[in-house]
Amino acid sequence: MTSLTLLELFGFANAALVVAMLAMRTMIPLRIAGIMHNIASIVFGWFAGVYPMLIQHSILLPLNAWRLREMRRLIQDVKRASAGTHDMEWIKPFTTRKSIRAGHVMFRKGDQADRMFFVLSGEFRVVEIGINISDGALVGELGFLSPGGRRTQTLECVADAVILEITYDRIEELYFQDPTFGLYFLRLSSARLFDNIGRLEEQLGAKEAKIARLQESLKARSNG
Repeated sequence: MTSLTLLELFGFANAALVVAMLAMRTMIPLRIAGIMHNIASIVFGWFAGVYPMLIQHSILLPLNAWRLREMRRLIQDVKRASAGTHDMEWIKPFTTRKSIRAGHVMFRKGDQADRMFFVLSGEFRVVEIGINISDGALVGELGFLSPGGRRTQTLECVADAVILEITYDRIEELYFQDPTFGLYFLRLSSARLFDNIGRLEEQLGAKEAKIARLQESLKARSNG
């Protein structure tokens, strides 16, 4: 009778874990609670002789553990990228691979934005500012952050390319799974935006210097 009572108490505790799981708002705590629930269900199923439950949670336990590992690794990868190198390798498992022919316009300024791209090979050009983008670059992420979700520039393929495509819906899904991912993604996108601004400032400075040299040359000729 005592063993039965303890087993019932264990069953109630297991049920409480299910309630806790349903109350979780983010994915990592949910996966941790899921793992605890799997372990409790395996123990309960064994001692209660409920073998379908035992088999089910013996399968779910490694699955939950694997998904937890994936999410933690994703957050760490984005954190490292936002801290320095802006490496976008973390995004590859969530993308679709596509081939693009030279001359194809990926999107135009003002278009509705719904996805971004990781360049594996080939070359693209940001038309309005004259910047070329090649292997290893991420493009289209600013539309995710822009007011109204509109494209801020026009992107044209200038050399046959292979890209990885990810939708904003997928990014939002990853964000809602764990807000930590969203924080580091915003830092990463902001860092890349400041990089673009820095390149534009350098180009503008070079053009201004060139104009100044031209004006000095013309002035020297007129004085001569």
